[in-house]
Amino acid sequence: MTNFADTREVLSNYLKARIPLVVIRSMERSRCEDLLISLAQEFRQMPFYLHSRTEGIKQLGDGQLVSDDTSLPAAIDFATGVFKRTEFANFVFTDVEELEDETSTSRHFAELARLAETRGDTLILFSSKPVWTGLGRLGMSVTLDLPETDELYHVISGLIEQYRGQVRIDWDAEDVRTAAGILTGVTETEAQNVLASLIAGGTLTRDNLHKLSEYKDRIFGDLAGIERVPLREDCRVGGLGNLRTWLSRRERLMFADYTQLKITPPRGVLLVGVPGCGKSLSAKAIAQDWKLPLYRLDMSAVLGMYVGQSETRLREALQTADRVAPCVLWIDEIEKALASGGGDSGTSRRLIGQFLFWLQESTSRAFMVATANDISSLPPELTRKGRFDEIFFVDLPDACDREEILRMYFSSLCDYELPDQLATRLVRLSDTFSGAEIQSAVSDIGQALFADERADMYDEDTVVQFFENTVPFAQSNPDVLENIRAWGRSRAVPAGTEQTDDTAGMPGGSTGRRIIMTV
Repeated sequence: MTNFADTREVLSNYLKARIPLVVIRSMERSRCEDLLISLAQEFRQMPFYLHSRTEGIKQLGDGQLVSDDTSLPAAIDFATGVFKRTEFANFVFTDVEELEDETSTSRHFAELARLAETRGDTLILFSSKPVWTGLGRLGMSVTLDLPETDELYHVISGLIEQYRGQVRIDWDAEDVRTAAGILTGVTETEAQNVLASLIAGGTLTRDNLHKLSEYKDRIFGDLAGIERVPLREDCRVGGLGNLRTWLSRRERLMFADYTQLKITPPRGVLLVGVPGCGKSLSAKAIAQDWKLPLYRLDMSAVLGMYVGQSETRLREALQTADRVAPCVLWIDEIEKALASGGGDSGTSRRLIGQFLFWLQESTSRAFMVATANDISSLPPELTRKGRFDEIFFVDLPDACDREEILRMYFSSLCDYELPDQLATRLVRLSDTFSGAEIQSAVSDIGQALFADERADMYDEDTVVQFFENTVPFAQSNPDVLENIRAWGRSRAVPAGTEQTDDTAGMPGGSTGRRIIMTV
């Protein structure tokens, strides 16, 4: 990434070389102005003029107003006069539209650049988008990227020191570094606004660090291709021993300072397994545990009807995810979004290629959680080691997990404490149930109680009847279940513990998972 110092050095060389046209690509006008002001002080022998639509024309060196005419045509005429009579002059335009294509404006600036070349002058343009090729090839361009962690560290430190002693500030250098990492992806002005809002509250404690992600989320609002998923405070996962242990080691890496490290932040996990066993709920639990915002990559919003449209939207969505990081990025049923196959003019293959490139090259703290039921339809290059940090297999719950799930749902949905005798009977009866199927059966009981206006629970045989009326996925699709388990046994790490003998009669009984989700 090109940082402020690197961009300044490049611009300094352009000015020394008297490049007739310099285009600064950036979305931060204030930082661009600060950069040029520092260069104007370095090259005092050269005049620097800057035009804006709010102030008119002023000299950059001392800020003296030269003309209060804010119109663009008047500024172009003024710059033309300067270039005709002055050598080694520099003229900066900050608010110019219609430069992306061949327009009267872009052609006019092209002529102005040619005039600058004859006198050793330099025309400098600020633009957040690429300029017309006929204009851009007359000079050079440089990109001023968003502030890096080191730059944000100094911005935050400077702002904090102004108020230290006036308000309670508990942050030390490590906390400031953590804050800078969280705010990476926002502009300098946005970072200052976030910190000013926290300081205005009267205190700045370590607890405020978690609020930075909330403020950052408000900055971006509605995001193209990804949607914010609200999280409940009681969202939790029980069990899943292997997965939870693995995630606990990665949590620290999500908030680490990588300026002196050669490693990169965690990429994410792929959760595969039996439908209804809590893979999607795990994504929510990860975000809740790590106190990070959860975004869902909505592939239906990404796909377009025109050639190249889907690829553009996916690229923009992934770039947005990089900007809102640190976050958890969730793709539900990834096989439906990126399944390999023909009949779509190669769109799926191009989307897969773009997604794989992002997984491989992105260094942002966007932790990907992808879930899949039918892993066989995914391209093999997506599941090779190194794409995701790990692939976990989530199986049906074992007896211990089913009892815990039963007690939880009877308590939360029916306000009923399950007696041991009935619990034992239901655990045995639900030996092929997923967590979602257990929830569905208990929910049916709760709805029936409400419809019958009953305050007490049904008798044991009636409760059992609700479960007997539920046909689990394992019984209705045994072949599909066996295929899923065959893939998971040989190609993925078990998310939970080994199944006990209560699943010996189930198709492909093998590795299992433990998932508890509150409602």
